[in-house]
Amino acid sequence: MGLDTGRRMVYDRDRFYREEACMIILKSNRAQYEYDIHSLVKAFYPEEEVRVLTPESVIKDRTLLERPAQMELEFSEEEVIFRIVKENGLKTLPYIWHAEGEEQDDYKNAFKRFFYTALREETGTTLPWGNLTGIRPTKIPMAMLEDGKSEAEILSFLESRHLVSGEKAALSLEIARLERRILRPFHHERGYSLYIGIPFCPTTCLYCSFTSFPISAWKTRVSDYLDALEKEIDYIADAYRERILDTVYIGGGTPTSLSADELDRLLAKLKTSFDFTTVQEFTVEAGRVDSITEEKLRVLYRHGVSRISVNPQTMKQETLQLIGRRHTVEQVRDAFFMAREAGFGNINMDIILGLPGETAEDVSKTIEDIRALGPDSLTVHSLAVKRASRLADWITANGISTLCNTEETMRIAENGARSMGMAPYYLYRQKNMSGNFENVGYAKEGKYGIYNILIMEEVQSIIALGAGTVTKRVYPDGLIRRCDTVKDVELYIERIDEMIRRKKELLDEG
Repeated sequence: MGLDTGRRMVYDRDRFYREEACMIILKSNRAQYEYDIHSLVKAFYPEEEVRVLTPESVIKDRTLLERPAQMELEFSEEEVIFRIVKENGLKTLPYIWHAEGEEQDDYKNAFKRFFYTALREETGTTLPWGNLTGIRPTKIPMAMLEDGKSEAEILSFLESRHLVSGEKAALSLEIARLERRILRPFHHERGYSLYIGIPFCPTTCLYCSFTSFPISAWKTRVSDYLDALEKEIDYIADAYRERILDTVYIGGGTPTSLSADELDRLLAKLKTSFDFTTVQEFTVEAGRVDSITEEKLRVLYRHGVSRISVNPQTMKQETLQLIGRRHTVEQVRDAFFMAREAGFGNINMDIILGLPGETAEDVSKTIEDIRALGPDSLTVHSLAVKRASRLADWITANGISTLCNTEETMRIAENGARSMGMAPYYLYRQKNMSGNFENVGYAKEGKYGIYNILIMEEVQSIIALGAGTVTKRVYPDGLIRRCDTVKDVELYIERIDEMIRRKKELLDEG
């Protein structure tokens, strides 16, 4: 790989970064691979804000350009040099990558291997997904399987080219094989899936960055929101009348924040507007158990909803209170059994690993409680710290060390899911994930969340309706174009005709 290193100066990293106000500034002489550079530095230093500056950077705070850099990258035709800078201006001996001889199409990956290896040596930390950034880990093995590559070739490629751990390489390959089988009967070109966004919640959770408004403050405007949503429904039902509708997913927010009558109105509108005879999965997130009632469950079941989510996130009461969930662990159990009694045979549960203060023992307890309930699928999320969430402010006040997601906790969740007869069927990663891990969906045979796979693998158009949603049109050649709707509920209601025009422009394209 051409990585040269020398003995580096020892310095107090804690003191260094504290003096730099919890920010790492990396200055590069070339505008190249900024996203990947930022992602890798952030993965190794999750507690720090990271800024990548180049001669072409456009930033509001011009004073950053005058601040000393903690890291430097220097690109030339022959080599790339990477240095760490101390607070007194002294620099480490450089990491040098000799770029000559690299194939042009592999230059980026070769650079990322060099940069990852330098950061790994500097920090003594190894990332489970190696140098993979901005990519769904299953996309690589999926493409290689389509090309007829053997499993051994795929594993070797992931481990040698992207420095992925053997465990994660095997996981992504296992999921890719299963996804290929699940997706085979779907109408990739002639079909589409429908997403309906309900941007209301009982309260906003500490970690949440989704479009979400407190239902208590918006009760009088829900009818207006549904009026606007029905306009979008009418447009899509007409525009896509010749297409095959494969899956329908109602998410949020929390869809069950709506009253039983409001849910009935929405579901009746969908069922009369679209041909549901082709729909292979109809999901509604009933994620917040404090929004679930017997009457609402009866409405969902009567309209043919085939899959719901009852999402505790944790079964530790103290954590529920900390993250802003105003319900008890016992209410989780009651809601789950209520859903079973209502007739639902496909119930998913979500948990989040790395929640503030939670230990491996807490995760084990959560898994045991969920095993006792017996859901049909389990989605295991690694906590992602989003700027738009209150969690970012909480970390500033309390420190990131309270967020503990490790290989041990990930393994506890995986072993628990497999012990319930579930297999991993979809996987994705996000920025700033605790422990640099991943989100994995586990399910029993035939209980997979098909919509989740379709949106992750981007093999089918997803038409998304409602405030804060994003429609993705997938073309036969793999090109993807998007159009979004405004996040603010008031603006969505006021500008619904504009939102429909945006979709029309996208869907009318050749």
